Amino acid sequence: MANWISRKIKALHSDEQGADMVEYVLIVAAVALPLLAVIIWFWKDISQWVGGAWENVKSGSAETNPNQLQHNN
Repeated sequence: MANWISRKIKALHSDEQGADMVEYVLIVAAVALPLLAVIIWFWKDISQWVGGAWENVKSGSAETNPNQLQHNN
């Protein structure tokens, strides 16, 4: 009986697939949750900015500022 428990504990300890998945989920959550918080916090500002940009695209009245298109070589 003790030998069986010992083998099960060793098998559980050596199984790293579950630990890898937990680490992966924690990393995704560490990136996604702050991003979601920023989107919720600035929802109105983002919506207005995207709406204004979309109206410019639809009307074709978007002006290009050459200073914004500089490439650093």
